[in-house]
Amino acid sequence: MGYRFFDRRDAGRELAGFLDAWKSVFPLVLGLPRGGVPVAAEVAHALEAPLDVVVVRKLGFPGHPETAMAALASAAGTTKLVQNQDLMMELDRLKDGHRLFDETLSRETSELARREREYRGLRPPLVVRGHTVIVVDDGLATGATMRAAVAALRDLAPQRIIAAAPVGAPAAVAQLKSVTDDVVCPWQPENFRAVGAAYEHFGQTGDEEVRSLLTGALAFSSAKPGKGGTA
Repeated sequence: MGYRFFDRRDAGRELAGFLDAWKSVFPLVLGLPRGGVPVAAEVAHALEAPLDVVVVRKLGFPGHPETAMAALASAAGTTKLVQNQDLMMELDRLKDGHRLFDETLSRETSELARREREYRGLRPPLVVRGHTVIVVDDGLATGATMRAAVAALRDLAPQRIIAAAPVGAPAAVAQLKSVTDDVVCPWQPENFRAVGAAYEHFGQTGDEEVRSLLTGALAFSSAKPGKGGTA
């Protein structure tokens, strides 16, 4: 597959070029923490758009934590669970599979709530009603976290939802097209292996970096004449 991006910021700048057509509708850009936020920050800056987050948590398959059997998303008090049905059937074949699922769900639900408090702080609740929202992640492997985010956002009545990522598995992109208004994913390698394989530098994004990017984007957006502050 080979590297295509230096890091997430580099990927965000490239992705922004494919989203320029949406600049005229003054979209809201929503990053999926943690790794999607540096990508989303570059997109928001290029589109001169507000930046916010939709908090998501992947439920890793037992023994394979990077493979999402389900995902949770939280937006403005709405929480959604999206399951990967193929992997849930695999779970049925495991001894204590459903107990392991329940334990993972409980753990990730707690972490979802913690991150919502951590990232939102004094920021107002997310408001997307009537807006075009661009939901950004650093890549789409199974697409489960993005689908969970889209499901949570649908309940908040946005005008349209665009899912965007620099790289993704073709199957994940195809699934997303059925639940979004558009999907922008410029690189869909047939030999897709993992999101990190597209990046030369793919270190973990920390909570402090997420908070810093959100604060910086808020200051930038508030300084723009005639523009609102937050999503």
